Amino acid sequence: MTIADLQEKRAALVAALGEGALLVIFHSGGTQREVKYRSVVELERAISAIDREIAANSGTRISTFLPYFSKGF
Repeated sequence: MTIADLQEKRAALVAALGEGALLVIFHSGGTQREVKYRSVVELERAISAIDREIAANSGTRISTFLPYFSKGF
């Protein structure tokens, strides 16, 4: 799958997430495919998976910053 195809799928997923929809319709060539996700979390995981695949195909890395806070005890 090309990076352009992945970016197109990612855009469809992000649009569905923004609308609050769990049903995403993908168009590829002359075919149409519908995927119904069970939850918003599952939809977010699909976006993350596509992000990782785009990064792997383009030769970049995705880094995550998780801040840690303490009250100083």
